[in-house]
Parts: sequence; structure tokens; C-alpha cells
Amino acid sequence: MLDRDFFRRDAVTVARELIGKKLVRYLEGEKLSLRIVETEAYCGPEDEACHASGGRRTERTEPMFLQGGHLYIYLIYGIHRCLNIVAAEVDSPHAVLIRAGEPLEGIELMRENRTLDDPNYHQIAGGAGRICQALSLDEDYSGLNLLKSEEIHIEYIDEGERICDDDGENNFEIVSSSRINIDYAGDTYRNKPWRFYLKNSSCLSV
Repeated sequence: MLDRDFFRRDAVTVARELIGKKLVRYLEGEKLSLRIVETEAYCGPEDEACHASGGRRTERTEPMFLQGGHLYIYLIYGIHRCLNIVAAEVDSPHAVLIRAGEPLEGIELMRENRTLDDPNYHQIAGGAGRICQALSLDEDYSGLNLLKSEEIHIEYIDEGERICDDDGENNFEIVSSSRINIDYAGDTYRNKPWRFYLKNSSCLSV
């Protein structure tokens, strides 16, 4: 399991290094897990795309001000819940949005949670609004301490689950780009290469 020091760094570092890690959720006695394949970093008051931009601090965003290693979950468009991992130190509101995951375990239960008839598992968690639905997470989990929870945590991937090509070689390349759907931010922060994803993954959000 990842320790506190992993999360106590800036969101850009944490966002990049979360790629390939395993997000684990225990639900109804079953283990659900995803390989994290896409993230975005949001970096405090100076980041115009961040919920804490300009020093804003509300009841909803309060978990962002906790020490790295907590969850921050919020509702968008009145229907989609987004899962974020808080980074950095107390009162330094950095967070990493989990944009997409590759299902590893508990796939059938995740498909049921998503009410999917499509057998294509790539659609289960391929999008920021799909992660919480697949894992059955809502705002009640916002502020949860990952290092003390028995329901959800993040861990290193097992050797047997690493991504390899047809020749058995490690095929793990992380790519960066600008973040998605943040047109409201100014040019400087709108164009920051703070989205990270696993190249050639079939489970990305776009």
C-alpha cells in the first residue's frame, strides 16, 4: 500500500506516479480493483482550473485542504461524481483527478454498478464520471483517509499484472498533455501539461 510520503508531494508529481498503480475497493465482501491509467493534477490557489483557485475554501472543497492521502469527491452536472486523491501538505490544496482506470478484479460487480449491458469492459471506468459509479463511491467518502480505510486504498501493481507487449517486454510509457474541459482557465494554466495517461491504453477517457 502507498504510504503517506507518496501523497505528501505536489499534485503534478503524484498524478504522474499514480499511473499504473492499483486502486482497490472492498464492496459487499468482494474486491474490486482498477489500474489507474489516466490522471490530472490540480495545484492550489494559483491554478485557475483548481477548485481552490484564488484561495476559495468551501464546505465542499474542505477535503482538499487535508494532508495528502485523503479522498476528495464532488458532483458535476448534477449526475457525475469525480474521484480525486488529495496531494501535498495540510492547507496546500492540491488534488489529482482520477480520469480513467482499467478494470482488474470484480469486473462483473463494477459492470452492475454501472448498469452496463455492453460486455466491453473498457467502458466500465474509462472516464472521470464513471470511476465513482463503478466503485460505488459518493460524497460521503469525501475526506476519507486512504491510509486508515479498510474499504479503499491504493497499492503498487503486482509483477504479474504489469503491462507487457507480445514479446513480454515492459510496455509502460506515460504521456502528458493539457487537461480536458478547462476552457474557463486562463491560457497559462489551461495549457499546462498536467494530464498524464498510459500510452496505448484502451481504457482512456478520450
